[in-house]
Amino acid sequence: MTVRSFTVVRAGALTTVQDRGRFGHAHLGVPRSGALDPYAAALANRLVGNDEGAAVLETTLTGCAVRPGRAVTVAVGGAPCPVTVDGRPAPWGAAVRVGAGAVLEVGPAVRGVRSYVAFAGGVAADPVLGSRSTDLLSGLGPAPLEDGMVLPLGEARPGAAWYEGAPWRGVPEELVLRLRWGPRDDWFTAGALRTLATSTYRVAAASNRVGLRLEGPPLERARAGELPSEGMVLGAVQVPPDGRPVVFLADHPTTGGYPVVGVVRSADLADAAQAGPGTRVRFVPVR
Repeated sequence: MTVRSFTVVRAGALTTVQDRGRFGHAHLGVPRSGALDPYAAALANRLVGNDEGAAVLETTLTGCAVRPGRAVTVAVGGAPCPVTVDGRPAPWGAAVRVGAGAVLEVGPAVRGVRSYVAFAGGVAADPVLGSRSTDLLSGLGPAPLEDGMVLPLGEARPGAAWYEGAPWRGVPEELVLRLRWGPRDDWFTAGALRTLATSTYRVAAASNRVGLRLEGPPLERARAGELPSEGMVLGAVQVPPDGRPVVFLADHPTTGGYPVVGVVRSADLADAAQAGPGTRVRFVPVR
């Protein structure tokens, strides 16, 4: 019997295995991790008949290419990109059947940053602390993909329906992040808070799964010194000594000593996952 798995033909710039993430371990210093665009990952899974939390591949900008050992239904979603099977065009954002030994090529993102590849049955890498997600900060979970790597696939659910297409969220031209002030907004001047609420920032090239680094006007502190390390949450806007904010994403550290001026609503972070270098960013304070 042919093993239900796939071989990595081209790993791409950074391709990782991601699911919903590992919850409840922050006290051990373990971040949540998981798909940066959870809506795209969940929809790709639904297209192939998986549970929405099944493990998928998350690509970064340049896509990837894989060769399944057995025929499998696949869907590519998230950042729009060209898709081919053995060199022939295949649909993006819809379920497609990939034959045994055929090469599924996920091309570079046309818009956005991260595409998601869902296989019927899911990527069956060994779970660590309840998740198959790759965590770049702690090193937990499967290693980022490399050429020649072989990863197992789970069995498709008997009778599970798969679908040819679905509506997808667009990739925003400008990232608007709703922000709740605190807990350390009192560490900044009133002028700095106005600056954050009224200025346009841009995504820096140094951004990654840990955080969205921003270029723009620095925020002036009202207090000198540093805080003792304290807990950090998803969406925290931390301000290092250069005054330029960093929005923490899925692989963020669980503690930190720089002040957090506010926290972005989690519903806005999926768009942050698709914001490439140079994307305009605005913060909108909310209660």
